Amino acid sequence: MTTEYVNESRRKFLLASSSVLGGVGVVGAAIPFVASWKPSAKAKAAGAPVSVDISKLDYGAQIVVEWRGKPVYVIKRTKETIANLDSYESGVLKDEMSELASQPDYVEGNSRTLAGKEEILVIVGLCTHLGCAPMYRPDVGAKDLGGESWLGGFFCPCHGSKFDLSGRVYAGVPAPTNLEVPPHKYESDNVIVIGVDTENV
Repeated sequence: MTTEYVNESRRKFLLASSSVLGGVGVVGAAIPFVASWKPSAKAKAAGAPVSVDISKLDYGAQIVVEWRGKPVYVIKRTKETIANLDSYESGVLKDEMSELASQPDYVEGNSRTLAGKEEILVIVGLCTHLGCAPMYRPDVGAKDLGGESWLGGFFCPCHGSKFDLSGRVYAGVPAPTNLEVPPHKYESDNVIVIGVDTENV
């Protein structure tokens, strides 16, 4: 049996150093693993609310923004357009009172907007038939869309569905329901936040 000198302080130093380096390695390996549980920036952005500045939106003009991967149409309607919403004869629209439509409870009336904000229409720009993007056709009396009976609205080029300027679907077309109104609120008179309910604020 040999009786070599063992440097206890060196042994303790090496043992402590190894333990610390091993601990750092474990933490270093754990950080990316734990971080992988968090949603990606792309996933966060897909569901995040979107702010829309409408201060420069002219009457009759449209802004298209993306929210949750869907196009959202923001349109500033004229007083004449709003008045026309009540002039449809019975049976022209499939769901005139929006009883079957996907829209928040605080959206009301034929204008399908927040009370006092009838000029601004906010709707998801996807046809409720098969999800095509309807074209904005505000031109009253367009011959290809019914002539005098056409008071402006949206036309889906895929299968011919038509919607009025509140996104209400015409009767006799493939689309089953009105265009969806997404949750939204007014942050100020000129900024709309899409994806946040007015009631939850």
